[in-house]
Amino acid sequence: MAGPLIVTAELAEPDFAWLNGLRCQHFPPERNQLPAHLTMFHAIPPSAEDEVRGILRRLAEYAAPRAWIAGVMNLGGGVALRIASDELDAMRSEIATRLHGLLTAQDSAGWSAHVTIQNKVAPKVARALIEALGETYDRRPVSISGLGLHRYMGGPWETLRTYSFRG
Repeated sequence: MAGPLIVTAELAEPDFAWLNGLRCQHFPPERNQLPAHLTMFHAIPPSAEDEVRGILRRLAEYAAPRAWIAGVMNLGGGVALRIASDELDAMRSEIATRLHGLLTAQDSAGWSAHVTIQNKVAPKVARALIEALGETYDRRPVSISGLGLHRYMGGPWETLRTYSFRG
């Protein structure tokens, strides 16, 4: 049986490399199964794959959304960088509206866009990283190059397609 679908905002190469470097530096290596990513939806039913592909294809016709770092998030046992983008928020809202009734509770709830750079560590380790990062990256622009469609494979993801923004 096919695993659930995951939709991501794809980070442009320079920003991906930078954020993935932070993730590799701070994420416990034995738990780091994925590169840095910006998840928009965590578990869309595989039966909706054709519909999701159509939605992402249409959204990719637009210009890339403007985005920036909007602070450090304390995940309790980890740290993420919050991503702010009204345009990306609007795209996510459109996808959620089009997939109404198919989304899990997690994906139906509000969205807090972020890239996790540390997880599953002791809270004191997370607090130390938050202190070290401070406001260093606040308002740093982040380039979003497209939308990604992936399949959850019990840990790692299989990338099905990347829809690059063309607008």
